[in-house]
Amino acid sequence: MKYVSERMSEVLPGWSLKTLLVVLVVGTLTSGIVSITAVQAQDDAAAEFGAEDEFGADPEPGPAAGQPEPDAGADPGDGGGGDAGGARPKQSLLGWFIKSLGIPYLVVFMALSVTLVSLFVMNMLAARRDTLCPLDLIEEFGQRLDENDNQGAYDLAKSDESVLGQVLAAGLSKISRGYPKALEGMQEVGEEESMKLEHRLSYMALIGNLSPMIGLFGTVQGMIASFDVIANGGSTPKPSELAEGISTALFTTLVGLFIAIPAIAAYNILRNRVARLLLEVGVESENLMSRFEDTTPKAGGR
Repeated sequence: MKYVSERMSEVLPGWSLKTLLVVLVVGTLTSGIVSITAVQAQDDAAAEFGAEDEFGADPEPGPAAGQPEPDAGADPGDGGGGDAGGARPKQSLLGWFIKSLGIPYLVVFMALSVTLVSLFVMNMLAARRDTLCPLDLIEEFGQRLDENDNQGAYDLAKSDESVLGQVLAAGLSKISRGYPKALEGMQEVGEEESMKLEHRLSYMALIGNLSPMIGLFGTVQGMIASFDVIANGGSTPKPSELAEGISTALFTTLVGLFIAIPAIAAYNILRNRVARLLLEVGVESENLMSRFEDTTPKAGGR
């Protein structure tokens, strides 16, 4: 130990061993204090950043000295306006639907819906077999012709309100002028009845084509209203005002398609059914009148 002290004295002239030990102890304590301070500062920073990550923002500072604390029930964004910035009461879907459509579109779509249902019922009743080509009339008319009761067959067909009855009555009324004239009369009546049925069906197709156009008109109007809010609402337009125009656009399109899809489907189904029954009317009428094919026109027959 003495040798080490002498060598240290030679290396560090003017310094004693005690002085060196004191310096080492003080340096160790100082570095420890600095390390503890750094660790504490690091912990404080981590806690601060952890709070920001949890809440998404720095905690708001408390009220300044001399200023009253804000009311606990008041909305911090309403500027003391009470319930102006509070949560809105939940609106029902029906109320939202009526408000988004508006009275004009609501009246138009209701009128189209009622008209479509009425036309559908009328065309369904007109497209029945009993209305176009009743089987009972075919059997009874054939029996009277087999009995050579042409007048009775004519009265039977004339009193029947079906399309087949009107066609057969028209043919028998002109049979005295020959079979070709009778066929012409039957074809004329058949085309007239067919035109009446197709004319009534065409209104369903009109509603099916018109409803999406009205919905598209509402779509354009709603989008224009929304873009007007964006253009005149400054840098932060109100989402509720934007939602009004978008709701009008979407609801008008939805209701237009809701009316158009069943209208077009019903139109095509009924049109095919009517066409099939009218074809059956033509076939049955020609079969029943074919027994007069060899009939020669009577002199002076009309």
